[in-house]
Amino acid sequence: MNAPIIAIDAGNTRIKWGWYDGAEWVDKGVLATADAAWLKDAAAEWPARARIVICNVAGPVVAERISALLTGRYADIVWLHASAAACGVHNAYERPEQLGADRWAALIGAHAEVAAACLVVCAGTATTVDLLAAGGKFQGGLILPGFDLMRAALAGNTAQLPFAEGEFRNMPRNTMDAIVSGCLHAQAGAIERLFATIAGEPGAVCLLTGGASFRLAPYLNIPLQMEDNLILDGLVRFGTSL
Repeated sequence: MNAPIIAIDAGNTRIKWGWYDGAEWVDKGVLATADAAWLKDAAAEWPARARIVICNVAGPVVAERISALLTGRYADIVWLHASAAACGVHNAYERPEQLGADRWAALIGAHAEVAAACLVVCAGTATTVDLLAAGGKFQGGLILPGFDLMRAALAGNTAQLPFAEGEFRNMPRNTMDAIVSGCLHAQAGAIERLFATIAGEPGAVCLLTGGASFRLAPYLNIPLQMEDNLILDGLVRFGTSL
């Protein structure tokens, strides 16, 4: 029997984790990245023989905190970094190692989920939009500010625009709605433009994951499949391949 896997996704805003027993998810959790030390409370419940698989895009300080919490408790700790190939996914980045570990994990998770060409969208602090060919080749992708970051940029860099809490409107007639609608149009437009490059392929689909995915999903006019957490799925896939 394979050892259980604890997948940890340390992002800019949140740390997500999941305990996979080899057949299904036993438990999942989330905490603010600033509260990384609280991960020790969750770790106290994890099986001692578990393999820990981690991707971190929150920087070296967070990596050190996580490592300090887990080292000594677990002998099998793996940090995922992008490479030229893994789990059937081939990386066409000019320098494969520069691809973010979270994007790489999501691509691995997507390839395990669908056989067709797909667009892998992770909507968080940043929105990443990555194109995965049917054969598993990562073709390239986009990075843009996430929905909340777009709103924050307008509020922080203009004299008269607030952090907007408006609603999406096809033709906004107030400033709050204009900001929210503009940010959502920008997100959806980038996603749909890249999806257009694979729209004619059989079974092409957009896999949407991340904390802001619920904000984007209603405004995407493309074949769409919501995923709870492709990054954790990819970490488990990678962990079981070792």
